[in-house]
Amino acid sequence: MTANVRDLILAATAELTEAGVASPRVDAELIAAHVLDTERGRIYSYENFSDAQARSFNSFIDTRCSHVPVQYITGSAPFRYLELEVGPGVLIPRPETELVAQHAIDLLKSMPEASVADLGSGSGAIALAIATETSASVTAVEMESSAFVWLKRNCSAIAPQVECIQADVVNALMERNSSFDLIVSNPPYIGASADLPFEVSAFEPDSALFGGEQGIEVPTKFAQVALRLLKPAGIFICEHGENQGEALRAILSIGFTEIVTHTDFNDRPRWTSAVKVSA
Repeated sequence: MTANVRDLILAATAELTEAGVASPRVDAELIAAHVLDTERGRIYSYENFSDAQARSFNSFIDTRCSHVPVQYITGSAPFRYLELEVGPGVLIPRPETELVAQHAIDLLKSMPEASVADLGSGSGAIALAIATETSASVTAVEMESSAFVWLKRNCSAIAPQVECIQADVVNALMERNSSFDLIVSNPPYIGASADLPFEVSAFEPDSALFGGEQGIEVPTKFAQVALRLLKPAGIFICEHGENQGEALRAILSIGFTEIVTHTDFNDRPRWTSAVKVSA
């Protein structure tokens, strides 16, 4: 017996609301689109789910009620013009990070044949946005095996020319010091004692979230790596916590100039750019 798409989505929305999910209608529609193998905007052009689709939909809704991120359920996360494959073991790309990628892309439009490294690449969101929107040569570095799987999968599907390297960022690319025009990163930057939403703390990888006791320790290491890898006058762009701008600017004051902290969609200090001092 078939089940009406609109009716099941309404019932799922009520179920998700009762479970305390933050965006119940949106999530129900995203799951419906996944089950129907269509875009979210087209789901209501379908009248009914098949029996198998209805069972899958209800099962996925039950999973979402336990606060598993909807992106892990559908296996997909949007980032700029891309749809990235994601799942357990890799950080889900956030909208704020699109601004970091946008700044890099804007700069690279006037830098033909530039060489770029994305440090702590995760799913490859930033690296792939740059690779598909500019002519830059892109290297993506990721240490964690659980995330590297997704990085390789996304690069193979979207931009095979991206060089994927599994390595600890601190020791990566030693043979290519002073060879990159731009380094970009969304490092782990959350402090160890931070109180995170359950569906973040329970499901997304700690290694991609926590940047040390205060949170600034990993961004500090990444800034030091950027200083090593960049050519003179090369550019470093780094995402960080909204209370870390001052600290990161102080760190970057050694070896960098033109240090600017930028705000996100909610006008919160979210990322900083700097230019390596020329010799």
